[in-house]
Amino acid sequence: MNHSTKLAAAVQVALMGIAGAPAASQAQGMLEEVVVTARQRAESLQSVPLSETAFTATQIEDAKIDQVGDFVALTPNVTLADSQSKGVAFMTIRGVSQVRNGEPPVATVVDGVLQINSRQFTQELFDVEQIEVLRGPQGALYGRNATGGAILIRTKQPSNEFEGYARLGAGKGNEVRLQGSVSGPIIEDKLLYRLAGSYVDGDGVLDNEFLNETVDFYEDKTVRGMLKWYATDDLSVDFRANISRSETGAVTFQYQPAQFEDERPCYTNESLIFAGGSDADRATRSFCANNLGEGDRDIDELSLKLDYQLGFADLTAITSWNSVSEYTAGDQFPYTAATNIFGSTDGTQTQYADIEAWSQEVRLTSLQDQRLRWMVGAYYLETDRFVSTTTGMDLREGIVRIESTPRFDSAINPTLSFLADDNDNTAWAVFGSLNYDITDNLEASFAARYDEDEREQLVSPLNTSGAPGAVNKATFDKLQPKLSLRYAFNDDVQVYGSWGEGFRSGQFNQNGVAEAAAAAGVVGVVDVVDQEETETFEIGFKSEWWDNRVRLNGAIYDTTIDGFQYFVFVGEVGAQVLVNIDEVEVMGGELELQVSPVEGLNLYSGFGVSDSEIKAYTLNPDAKGNKAPYVPEMTFNLGGQYRFPIGDSLAILTRLDYEHRGEQYWDPENSTARSAIDLVRARLGIESIDQTWSIIASVANLTDEKYNEEWVLGGFANPADPRTWSVDFRYNF
Repeated sequence: MNHSTKLAAAVQVALMGIAGAPAASQAQGMLEEVVVTARQRAESLQSVPLSETAFTATQIEDAKIDQVGDFVALTPNVTLADSQSKGVAFMTIRGVSQVRNGEPPVATVVDGVLQINSRQFTQELFDVEQIEVLRGPQGALYGRNATGGAILIRTKQPSNEFEGYARLGAGKGNEVRLQGSVSGPIIEDKLLYRLAGSYVDGDGVLDNEFLNETVDFYEDKTVRGMLKWYATDDLSVDFRANISRSETGAVTFQYQPAQFEDERPCYTNESLIFAGGSDADRATRSFCANNLGEGDRDIDELSLKLDYQLGFADLTAITSWNSVSEYTAGDQFPYTAATNIFGSTDGTQTQYADIEAWSQEVRLTSLQDQRLRWMVGAYYLETDRFVSTTTGMDLREGIVRIESTPRFDSAINPTLSFLADDNDNTAWAVFGSLNYDITDNLEASFAARYDEDEREQLVSPLNTSGAPGAVNKATFDKLQPKLSLRYAFNDDVQVYGSWGEGFRSGQFNQNGVAEAAAAAGVVGVVDVVDQEETETFEIGFKSEWWDNRVRLNGAIYDTTIDGFQYFVFVGEVGAQVLVNIDEVEVMGGELELQVSPVEGLNLYSGFGVSDSEIKAYTLNPDAKGNKAPYVPEMTFNLGGQYRFPIGDSLAILTRLDYEHRGEQYWDPENSTARSAIDLVRARLGIESIDQTWSIIASVANLTDEKYNEEWVLGGFANPADPRTWSVDFRYNF
């Protein structure tokens, strides 16, 4: 049996495991075979020539992966900072980072549909079949903004047999979690459905001592429905709808030079004395702003996917429509209870974003069982995005909601500054790939994609700075090639090398922020943010040992980033500005280990290094040689899980996870670093031996590590959650 035939057999076995039948390796206590779709076709995880971490449905449930940050914590060289609002999170992957109001550093694909905006990323994870995290530029297949990698999420699909689950959870901060799904046939073997829902409500765990309220309250309601129609033996149609509504705390920042320490009372007077400097290591879990930050986010998603087997190839067509809106409001610089109604010591701030987009993708993919495998496709996207940002006078009467019209004459909360623009963006791409087995053991792969992103910014005539009523246009484009070679020494050990390029689209700053930044002393900001381009060389290996009880994968890489996108905040005027760092180089690698020494016991570890260096920065040449912002030097996770029976009908689940994030700077000047942090999660529970039901208790941040989730240049800190606990009951049917 040659290597390709054995690979096909492994994929078939793994697919059986996904469908519900236990794979042979699992029954023998070996490591589970995992099928991935990183190259947009089903392949074994161990055969794909790139650095990838995958989580199966069982692993997702066992690890209690409810949020994006839960699987990020188990992935080397990837970190996430949750800050500002529900729709804003800052992922860093191999030294490439998310920026406020900017494009993401990864392409996120859910059930085959590419997300159109980063505000969709932090939705609740429930009823999920598999998560794949691809590291390194993936633009050749997934397009613009995949400079750091791609995240592929597949929810559980409609089934031909009646099934589902129900989950009830409770936790610290009066959290209540209700989730479940039901699936089955409407017409057996012909028309199948799946309906899933999630409701989460919690008061939060961080206190505003001045208002005597929590600041991180959270309520989320999400419903997802799917229909699968097998129209003929060759044609299947998938329809997916997803609706999500969130109301949360927001803008939970502290300005450290004015922030009270734990032993000091909140400021309540009309004047304010700045108490000291700023330090990324100084974390305070109490707040004293006189305005409670609030936010809401609405997401509506519809998609239609057609798969048609032509005999010589498979045709896939995906049409999607997305609507995302998010509003946030809160206290403004300096985020205290001190106000001055005659000046600008303190104020309010709001931001409203409304994005609507539709996309069309068509792919033609060759059959799998042939020496030359190919794929060609095209993609089209139209996006309409409106964004407004305001500051207001704080009269201690609350915050007036502002979307497209400022309230300069408000007696409650007069608008002081208003920046708004409507963006009409059109993007299109053509792409393709070739995979060729030169020999039974050597495969060569080439993929390429050309993306073009045309942007038009219509500035609101009500803008208080910049050029009201202006129309600005810009086009960003790039050819993104990727070349890979993979050599299999045998069925268990392979090595690979790759070279690839990617780009993150440029965009406009809100018209007027450059002027506001210059007035505040931040010189050199321009209206157009240039595109970010990456070039990566990678060498890696994948291996299995001891009768597939040990899996060891590793890679080293060298990435050059031109036009590294970075966020600057000018608190005095509420200006949110994107700039480019001319060149950054990141060298590093990953090492992942999984061991299953006996049935029921799984040990795992991941190690990542990202050594970044700023090579050139026009806005501040003195930053040359410094570390890149938001890039930890090292990540490390280590964990173990043991599931063992007690008697004939019950089993115990125990799990312990340790995560280490190395020292991290937040700005190109490297003004202050957050020291390394160490986080521990634990789970303990009882379940039926057939896993029909379970009761499991969990603790996050077990050691109550006190640290800042994010720190922004100038001393704007957002503390992370303290120790939290939860208990979940789950019933599968």
